Amino acid sequence: MKGKLVIVMVGLPARGKSTMARKLRQTLELDGVKTSIFNNGDLRRKMGDETTSSSTFFSPDNSDAVALREKISSLNIEDAQKFLKEKGSVAILDASNVTRKRRKILRNTFLELPILFIECMNADGEALEANLERKATLSEFKDRTKEEAIASFVRRISYYESIYEPLDVEPNRILVDSFENCILQEQVSSIVPYYDRIRDILTTRVVRNIFLVRHTQTYFNLEDRIGGDSDLTEKGIEQSRALAEHFTTQRIPIIFTSNYQRTLQAAEPIAERQDRCSIIALPEFNEIHGGVCDGMTYQEISDNMPHVARARRLNKYRYVYPEGEGYKTMEERVYRGLKKVFYLNNYGENIMIMGHKAVNRVILSKFLSRQEEEIPYIYMPQNRYYHIQIDPYKRIFELVPYSLS
Repeated sequence: MKGKLVIVMVGLPARGKSTMARKLRQTLELDGVKTSIFNNGDLRRKMGDETTSSSTFFSPDNSDAVALREKISSLNIEDAQKFLKEKGSVAILDASNVTRKRRKILRNTFLELPILFIECMNADGEALEANLERKATLSEFKDRTKEEAIASFVRRISYYESIYEPLDVEPNRILVDSFENCILQEQVSSIVPYYDRIRDILTTRVVRNIFLVRHTQTYFNLEDRIGGDSDLTEKGIEQSRALAEHFTTQRIPIIFTSNYQRTLQAAEPIAERQDRCSIIALPEFNEIHGGVCDGMTYQEISDNMPHVARARRLNKYRYVYPEGEGYKTMEERVYRGLKKVFYLNNYGENIMIMGHKAVNRVILSKFLSRQEEEIPYIYMPQNRYYHIQIDPYKRIFELVPYSLS
């Protein structure tokens, strides 16, 4: 593949632009296309002081801040021009670029090069709210409480919203839903190098490392009971500590759990051994709901509700517990949880999911393409975890031990 290209990211803050930019760079680099990102926010943090993280810095009425932001943009443009004049092939300008005036300047600057504008949006309120909580942990907000940081970021977004003009007149443009990973609109009026590859990248979930872990031993596990909200046993606590020790050499910025205390308890020792690790509980990853059977042992179900045990044996995947769930009926919510994970994760970072046996089986089946009748029998031990890695050229799935018992 040959040719030069400028990609301009567009969209409000916290809509997944930088994650998308990193995914584009990583995959194009794997293709042998020399690609670099020029991020205005990164340059702002290097050049500015603590005032540049204040929401007022982003006000269109703050003339001094506007001048500094224009300077930052100009410096990044100059660096991108230099990169492309030398050995670079694709320059990605990662900034909000929310006005037609700003985008016209970019078009006039790179007049002799093809430009592709990629606008990222997200209409999912829950995912956006969770992303704002993640943003509150950034180092630029280290001197503020979580609530203060979120409020500041919300005000920052409101300033951008006040001047926001979506893509409409740009000749080469794509509108992407960064939560659903799908292209909503596209308009291409000229030849755009690598266009087919870019469309594929935008709609493909690429995974650097997912560590899919089942919570460690609980009291309900000892008694062979389903569901409930049981605590970890002493052995379970020791297993969690062994997990924490095992992952000290891996950077884990976020651990995604369910709302149940067994996953939260298992995640805490790992987070404590990491540098600035957040635990985010997602209800979508709650274990399969046993309905009237919740808290019962399998033997009790067989003895007292033989019709339930018999019906479940006939089709374990499609069976639904009375007043509860089944593998099939919880599939949609688990997949929604996965979408949140990918949206909240900065591309290129490791992902850990501390989940449950049934939920983790459904998650794993999404990557392994297992037949539905096989899913309820996927091996999900409590002293090993699944490592998953997916890029455009290979897939890795391995079961890794971390404890002898």
